[in-house]
Amino acid sequence: MVTIRDVAKAAGVSVATASRALNGLSNVTRETREKIEGVAAELNYVPHSGARNLTRRTTDTIGVILPDLFGEFFSEIIRGIDLVVHGAGKSLLLGNMHGSADETGQAIRSMRGRVDGLLVMPPNSSADSIGGALTQHIPTVLLNARAVDGATPFVTVDNYGGARLVTEHLIDRGARKIVHLAGPASNHDASERLRGYRDVLSERLGDKHPIILPGNFREDDGRAAARLLLTGEQAFDAVFAANDLMAVDVMSEMREAGVDVGREVLVAGFDDIPLARYVTPQLTTVHSDITRLGSAAALMLLRMLKGETLGAEHGLTIPPTLAIRGSTAGSG
Repeated sequence: MVTIRDVAKAAGVSVATASRALNGLSNVTRETREKIEGVAAELNYVPHSGARNLTRRTTDTIGVILPDLFGEFFSEIIRGIDLVVHGAGKSLLLGNMHGSADETGQAIRSMRGRVDGLLVMPPNSSADSIGGALTQHIPTVLLNARAVDGATPFVTVDNYGGARLVTEHLIDRGARKIVHLAGPASNHDASERLRGYRDVLSERLGDKHPIILPGNFREDDGRAAARLLLTGEQAFDAVFAANDLMAVDVMSEMREAGVDVGREVLVAGFDDIPLARYVTPQLTTVHSDITRLGSAAALMLLRMLKGETLGAEHGLTIPPTLAIRGSTAGSG
């Protein structure tokens, strides 16, 4: 069996340096880390904890790596995963990459030898940044991102279709000046939601230059956008926010300013987090079934752990539906 001493010798470094690199610690240069990881891959090195667990063939632990752990969106994904994993008698090991592509590889490496498989949501919903960090030795399913290597199974949401649904709904409710509060420019989900919104406005209203405000999927973005709209001279009768957190704060700010949300101004979001059903008025939003996103990915990973070979052709795209509530009631 290949040991870490073999890896260190072949890479021309000390055992301590090899250990730090393979355990994802930051006090190793990128060049050295990549060299050590390359040697480890060539030698088919398995960390000691993993080798020990091979005796009983499982760690009974699933690794989950997310861009963030804050907010209802991520808590609902974790809930969906846990429903399946707990039922299978396994535990979860959570990792947070803080939305950073640079920290993604470190988070994945830190899981090696400690988990049977990985559920990974890449930062900005793009798998481009993590391709080199994944290894064929750890079964992996991508969350909310399509594989770029054509080999990794995934579960994602039809963001484009969902944005079309909600924009069509706002037009059907009589809205003609629909503002979009966008998500991060680098985020694939946000880009697809923006694209769906743009396409519907162009097709239905001939609007080639709609009003788009920048956002970052955070609550404060909603309040800032609402204040800008309320104090500006641009006419608007509806706001489609790229996620529910921003939509809820748009509504709060407008209500505080005396706007009758749902009648004078229509507001809609995306995701259908639990909070959407507990605000006043209740928020119309795209129901993307976040819990199912997590549970479907976990079920797929369990199939892989039982020996099934799954690739990108087994990817699942969850079709969205529209949850119509009071925030788009309309004046009629």
